[in-house]
Amino acid sequence: MSRKSKQVILTGLDSVIWIVSILLSILFLKPYINFNNTELLVFSFVGLILYLVVGYSLKLFSKINRYTSFKEMLAIFVATTIAGVISNIVYFFISYNYSIRFGILAYLFALLFICGSRFAWRYLVEHVLNNGESKPQVTTLIIGAGDGAEVLMERIQRDNADLNVIGYIDNSPEKQKMWMMGKKVLGTFEDIPAVVENYDVKQVSIAIPSLDPRNYEKLLDILNPLKIKINRMSSFEDMLEDNSDFRRMHDIDVVDLLGRQEIKLDMAKIESKLFGKTILVTGAGGSIGSEICRQVSKFNPKRLILLGHGENSIYLIHQELKNRYAGKIEIVPIIADVQDRDHIFELMMQYKPDLVYHAAAHKHVPLMEANPTEAIKNNVYGTKNVAEAAKNANVKSFVMISTDKAVNPPNIMGATKRLAEMIVTSLNEAGHTKFAVVRFGNVLGSRGSVVPLFKKQIAKGGPVTVTDLRMTRFFMTIPEASRLVIQAGTLSKGGELFILDMGKPVKIVDLARKMIKLSGYNQNEIDIVESGMRPGEKLYEELLVSSEKQQEQVYEKIFLGKVTPYRIDDIMSFVRSVRSLTGTDLKKEVISYAHTHNGEPSIDSEGIS
Repeated sequence: MSRKSKQVILTGLDSVIWIVSILLSILFLKPYINFNNTELLVFSFVGLILYLVVGYSLKLFSKINRYTSFKEMLAIFVATTIAGVISNIVYFFISYNYSIRFGILAYLFALLFICGSRFAWRYLVEHVLNNGESKPQVTTLIIGAGDGAEVLMERIQRDNADLNVIGYIDNSPEKQKMWMMGKKVLGTFEDIPAVVENYDVKQVSIAIPSLDPRNYEKLLDILNPLKIKINRMSSFEDMLEDNSDFRRMHDIDVVDLLGRQEIKLDMAKIESKLFGKTILVTGAGGSIGSEICRQVSKFNPKRLILLGHGENSIYLIHQELKNRYAGKIEIVPIIADVQDRDHIFELMMQYKPDLVYHAAAHKHVPLMEANPTEAIKNNVYGTKNVAEAAKNANVKSFVMISTDKAVNPPNIMGATKRLAEMIVTSLNEAGHTKFAVVRFGNVLGSRGSVVPLFKKQIAKGGPVTVTDLRMTRFFMTIPEASRLVIQAGTLSKGGELFILDMGKPVKIVDLARKMIKLSGYNQNEIDIVESGMRPGEKLYEELLVSSEKQQEQVYEKIFLGKVTPYRIDDIMSFVRSVRSLTGTDLKKEVISYAHTHNGEPSIDSEGIS
């Protein structure tokens, strides 16, 4: 049965109960009172309409379930009382024979029968429809006894009949032994093992959306040896990412253990830039490109063009967005290669986008070390094609997604991305199109990141391979990076190099340890081994060089890097000059050129914090 059908049934049932309550009151009091049919009709109509209006405002008819909570009883009381009081006032003024006994009796009957109908439904479901047998229930312990726990408990009572909550755990001294929604606070974190054993707990649900990474790790240290299921409520990040309900449960992720701060975007400014516009995203099927598409779609552009080379990835993001925004946004999937200059120019002139997010690139360091010519073709020529096509079509704003690997690059991938940065910023002459570059580090969960690899290795029982125990990287979540890219695009005046503040670098071996713990194991069960650095890898990544450093922060987590202007003809002249080279010779020349045009010795992200 659909939700709308349930609402209609509940509204109709309450309406019938209201009328029956009045008829019963008349039946009881008819020997003592002379009733006027017209007055009774007005009394009944006014009371019923008021009850329905107040009931809908309190969402009283949107809930048919086996649980009837205190809040629902309170809503019934408020709706019935308001309707009863006002209908009695109207009855008093229009009646020549007003009886307070009749008004009170009709009100009490309505309140009793409507509440009774809710409890009757619960009994019907539990003892008749289920043949008197309750579903197997999972014994659950809730961590936290605040607002989040109250919301979660309400959801469990309404929707999850297969959960048996035995109580709460909270570290606050003031909350010990207190009761909330019929359940007691049973102790602090230290009491969890005893509570789990005494009550045979099978699941722990964390109901503290703002819980910090230190406490997440502390909980995992306590819970992992107990071998029970662990989940958590949605965080602010989750809700921004997928519009999830605050009460939805998630598995604990490595992001929870790394601790990224909440991002506050200038929603009004972003909406003014994106609403009703045509937006083109290259590399739209990739990790960053597809997430940019998701984030952009929330601001209701007129048309979103998904451009990518891989048909399957474009198909998947197209289907996802089409299902979510059908009839609201025109979503155009295009299979195209950024290396095909003529095709890119044709597409840009055909759709004339207002904004272009250029996320298409070859990003895998070891693969590009083995295929340097392809790195140049895609990252340099491809970027030049898209940028010049955008300028030719008078696109208002062009944002290129870059990487920290473009800083002092020891590899061909980073070197080609540095050349791409130089090309994009050099195109920003006085004219219609504003060109900008956004540079950031690794994103957690992307196809090329280490996280999926670690997950597979842990699932197989290990070992987890770390190329070098000293290696560090900057990390950011995919949604976080994508939203900051969009925010940076709204700030562009042309020619900027935006640097995203990635926080402190994380040691890869520490990331591996956290993921092992997250999977319910310890380092005695899953080994971490050093496999040796791969071709082109660096021990430490950097976000900018000292010649790019300037203190201007244009937005929270977004800094400006100083841009050294270059002539695009000089850049391309060099690229053409190495066209005949291959392999090591080609990599050596391109990397040397990138270093020569990369400024002074580098600094890390703490220089921009």
